[in-house]
Amino acid sequence: MLVGYARVSSVGQSLEVQLEALTAAGCEKLFSEKRSGTSTDGRDALSDALSFVRDGDTLVVTRLDRLARSAGDLHNIVKQLTAKQVSFQCLQQAGMDTTSSTGKLLLGVLASIAEFEADIRRERQREGIDRAKAAGVYKGRKPTVDPAAVRALRDEGLGGSEIAKRLGIGRASVYRALGG
Repeated sequence: MLVGYARVSSVGQSLEVQLEALTAAGCEKLFSEKRSGTSTDGRDALSDALSFVRDGDTLVVTRLDRLARSAGDLHNIVKQLTAKQVSFQCLQQAGMDTTSSTGKLLLGVLASIAEFEADIRRERQREGIDRAKAAGVYKGRKPTVDPAAVRALRDEGLGGSEIAKRLGIGRASVYRALGG
């Protein structure tokens, strides 16, 4: 059985293109999620897919970076699949066949390239943030909400809008800090 796995990093991204490609490739069962791929932690659909596959199945992804962002994670996943006698196929990296020595070599090379690309992306992002800070235009993260400060202002009789103004946070953050 061909089992598909699709992943995007954020809620605002669409899984549609990956799911269509996996269906077109003949996948009978699909697992998908919207989670960061920087780690396998918390990726419930991936865990479910790895638990679901059986001897003779093939786990299919559209691109290698949809499965793992680090060579270590990729090798651990492939090791789990191999232990279950499950093959691995990557649609956009043709020739990926984990049952052959050449396929295993290709997997290692592509995993290293994917990890290298992720590192370069992080470096560029860090450089951009550093430039923005130097230019005085980087605001950084939004201020964190101090629930004690929110409660203290509420106890003074202030409403949600006034508390938000005084603390420089959104009104919804005030209500979250107050527990509803």
